[in-house]
Amino acid sequence: MAERSADWAEAAVREHAHVEQASREEQVLERIERARGRKARLREDKITLAHGAGGKATQTLIEAVFLEAFRNPLLEPLGDAALLSVGGASLSFTTDSYVVSPLFFPGGDIGDLAVNGTVNDLAVSGAVPLFLSAGFILEEGFPVDDLRRIVGSMKQAAHRAGVQIVTGDTKVVQRGKADGCYINTAGVGVVRRPPAGPIRPGDVVLVSGSIGDHGMTVMLARGELDIEAELLSDTAPMNAMVASLLETCGDSVHWMRDATRGGVATILNEAARDAGLAVVMEEDAIPVRPEVRGACELLGIDPMYVACEGRMVTIVSADVADAALETLRSHPVGAGAAVIGKIKDDPPGLVLLRTAFGGTRIVDLLVGDPLPRIC
Repeated sequence: MAERSADWAEAAVREHAHVEQASREEQVLERIERARGRKARLREDKITLAHGAGGKATQTLIEAVFLEAFRNPLLEPLGDAALLSVGGASLSFTTDSYVVSPLFFPGGDIGDLAVNGTVNDLAVSGAVPLFLSAGFILEEGFPVDDLRRIVGSMKQAAHRAGVQIVTGDTKVVQRGKADGCYINTAGVGVVRRPPAGPIRPGDVVLVSGSIGDHGMTVMLARGELDIEAELLSDTAPMNAMVASLLETCGDSVHWMRDATRGGVATILNEAARDAGLAVVMEEDAIPVRPEVRGACELLGIDPMYVACEGRMVTIVSADVADAALETLRSHPVGAGAAVIGKIKDDPPGLVLLRTAFGGTRIVDLLVGDPLPRIC
């Protein structure tokens, strides 16, 4: 009888601990939900580098300042490109600015980065990229040979992507007022087949290749860190690969984004928040090159937050996951594609990572600015 009583007591303690743990988890999730439901408010008096890093500070800046001022139905989705209807035609329109330092890095430079980034924003909206603009802000004293090299890279990148640069602008600022060269590009494309959302529970998450290559390449190219690694930026146009995916999988493609500022973690947080569903990733399935992983570990940076410039994350129906993976891998820029997770009902609006050690952690939006000036 005493032994049964002891067993009962131990079981009661274990049950109480389990209930207590579940209660704590519910409280944490409730707090996160309340925090996300609050109206964005910019608390800082001055702009910091964190406001350009693509994480929480960037999101707050956009929602509290720009969206508050310019709010309209075309802007409110806050996608990488606006979807427009003009004279019966469906168009995609996007713009981006490039302030990368250094201007030249292994695998690319600011020129092809500017073209590829704009082409990819159009492509993941379901558009065929057609025309680009190019605006240059040049610093007094900038070498003309460097400018010719950058313009040559843009010409080659535009040719590879099948687009034309049809208009532009040039401004020159005083010496010391810029980092040599800044570029703004805008792009227009015809929408052929946009992703057929919404995201649904059971959908599968894929990434088109190894992550973090671009961000870590630029970091090491600055020469400020005593780290040597054979890395190349992944900057590349993805429009041909995206077109093949949409042709193969059609309306089973529910969502696409290119993983630039803030990396894969940031864009999946946006997907989870907008859909009100959970994204559950498997750490072992996420493709990261050993060189990138090693550099990230030395610097204390999670590769999930490191920018890519030639990688796409897409969410598709489970029944076409194999076909989607095969299609991505059939293109050179998608050769390293992998399935990295699934969409679940709970916890709504969150991204979870199942770690290699068997645990689970929340992958939230980036806080701070660990990787300045990488695009």
